[in-house]
Amino acid sequence: MHMPQIRPHRQSNQLREVSFQSDFTKFSTSSVLICCGDTRVLCTASIKDGVPKFLTGTGTGWLTAEYRMLPGATPQRHEREVLKLSGRTQEIQRLIGRSLRSTLNFAVLGEKTISIDTDVIQADAGTRTASITGGYVALAQAIHKLIERGELSASPIVCQVAAVSVGLIEGAAFLDLDYPEDVAADVDFNVVMTDNRELIEVQGTAESGSFSRYQMNELLDLAETGTQELMTIQNTEIDRWIQSKKSGRIES
Repeated sequence: MHMPQIRPHRQSNQLREVSFQSDFTKFSTSSVLICCGDTRVLCTASIKDGVPKFLTGTGTGWLTAEYRMLPGATPQRHEREVLKLSGRTQEIQRLIGRSLRSTLNFAVLGEKTISIDTDVIQADAGTRTASITGGYVALAQAIHKLIERGELSASPIVCQVAAVSVGLIEGAAFLDLDYPEDVAADVDFNVVMTDNRELIEVQGTAESGSFSRYQMNELLDLAETGTQELMTIQNTEIDRWIQSKKSGRIES
């Protein structure tokens, strides 16, 4: 098969360089800057006592997520969404919320609400998948702090989650698309997966033409490889962060 010459610096099955910077801000319960290539997303977790009215008195908690693109995140200034969120923003933050809620046993959390805020400070495609991947790290760190403080006796986290994009360009499958690749893709998918290789969500469409069942399976296999690799990177950062805190008190 002819391989498009649009990715000279990494293989078709290779992630962009991924890194985390924990404790990026001071006042939220936890904060993580995730960098996926040139995409940068600040993920913060805040926790408060109490839950929405529909859960009051049930003994179970809740998680909600918000997503925003900052004005300077793109080459042309992105207008702030002040009075009304765009359909795209609403769809993305619902995806982030669903993905991260899948990781929690809310009965163990109790009547607390976790808010995950994801702010894109630089966009080069994959902002929703980076938000989920970074949001999980912020969530895990926030839960660790609650346990350290004695506010929880056990972790409510029941699984790990990460997300990645995949696409078909000239019939070839590529992992973790950057912006030029995303624009060039004939088919693109966003895939959210757990550490036991179960799917949370698959968003996929053909931008032109159609794709076969075989090609879809090829993309999902590639996404599985990518999300499992991302989870290893997540765990490395969480473990590093915990070790860095052992010498002193973890601040709120």
